[in-house]
Amino acid sequence: MTKIYDSIGVQIPEVYLPRPGVDLSKWAVIACDQFTSQPEYWQQAERLVHDAPSTLNLIFPEVYLEEAGAEQRIQRIQSMMRQYLDEGVLQSAEGMVFVERTIGGKTRRGLVLALDLERYDFHKGSQSLIRATEGTIIERLPPRIKIRQGAPLEFPHILVLIDDPHRTVIEPLAQQKSRLQSIYDFELMLGSGHLAGWLVSDSKIEAQIIQALTRLADPAGFASRYGVDPSQQVLLFAMGDGNHSLATAKAIWEKVKAEAKGSALPADHPARFALVEIENVHDDALEFEPIHRVLFAVRRDPLAGIQAFFGERCMLKPAGSAVQMVAEVNKAIGASQSIGLVSHQGFFVATIDHPDTNLPVGTLQKFLDQFIEQGGADKIDYVHGEDVVISLGRQVGNFGFYLPAMSKSELFKTVILDGALPRKTFSMGEAHEKRFYVEGRKII
Repeated sequence: MTKIYDSIGVQIPEVYLPRPGVDLSKWAVIACDQFTSQPEYWQQAERLVHDAPSTLNLIFPEVYLEEAGAEQRIQRIQSMMRQYLDEGVLQSAEGMVFVERTIGGKTRRGLVLALDLERYDFHKGSQSLIRATEGTIIERLPPRIKIRQGAPLEFPHILVLIDDPHRTVIEPLAQQKSRLQSIYDFELMLGSGHLAGWLVSDSKIEAQIIQALTRLADPAGFASRYGVDPSQQVLLFAMGDGNHSLATAKAIWEKVKAEAKGSALPADHPARFALVEIENVHDDALEFEPIHRVLFAVRRDPLAGIQAFFGERCMLKPAGSAVQMVAEVNKAIGASQSIGLVSHQGFFVATIDHPDTNLPVGTLQKFLDQFIEQGGADKIDYVHGEDVVISLGRQVGNFGFYLPAMSKSELFKTVILDGALPRKTFSMGEAHEKRFYVEGRKII
């Protein structure tokens, strides 16, 4: 049985990594939910990989989700997983993995481990040890469940945050790398920086990590840190990226339990856990980027729509350029909220007084949900990067919404006190900085 630390919901995983000789720059590809409005990125990745072993063959890029042939693609994914296992392309090792991702002159550190889905509840208001930070869209789970159901392996792009201001869990590993086994060290494709990983197989270092996480989960310390009642349940792990992937794993685990019909399942049942990378919200290299919105096939004027929705509380004014629009939105202070608007007609700023939510993203989303529901546009996408929302929003038939970033220091306390944030509130870095698939884990 693999080691499980019940009190903090952690399992020491058996990870699967490509055998020596596999070109890791082709093996590792970016999270499947990135570049969903930029198919050219994925086409370029396909050309780079060609016929080399790659996680590109083991994932379903969401840019293709609405295309014909989804069932066949899922079958190919699961078949390729079995082929890689049968042919020895993947080899196993037991232990957590310390990772360093360097991009743009900054190095972000993380730790790959498995989390207990019994300790995770993605519903708003949850008091579980592992919680969602934003609303989970149940309608987004079925296609993900189809992909995971029956697959022999998982390859996670899930990033989970801990609130460790004294840097006791992950950061000490950077000084102990000489005691760890280097398992990969390579350049990521398409300008996404460098990735290095070390297997944590030293029992003393493992104990140090577990003790530090256990201290963070101490109920008295938790109550003191956040100024809450001691009866409040501890939040140790807060979702950063990949909430719907973790929710998918949870849904499948609940199905496994239901099918067991009360029969005892082993404590280390592979479906009970999910492989994730944890990161410290206080990591200096970790930046919270806003997630912008783009409407496609717009049939009604969003400018008139937003004015009508918010009424006298909304003031619209033109911005002379994209630079001016971004500056106006980012400098907004006080009780009012500002949102940038991008169309083929130019740039505008909407300032909303007496907003109903604490964050501009929540205020905007209420309008967008109604606008889409009433047929104002065919589709909405959530995009990363100022340049992307401007480029897409400027195209005829589209309309973009530029949002300011939230402070990462607000995250844990907001989730503890108010529940989940509005969906797609923040992103841990821009699209090209997202997690790449490297390690896998058996799930059946």
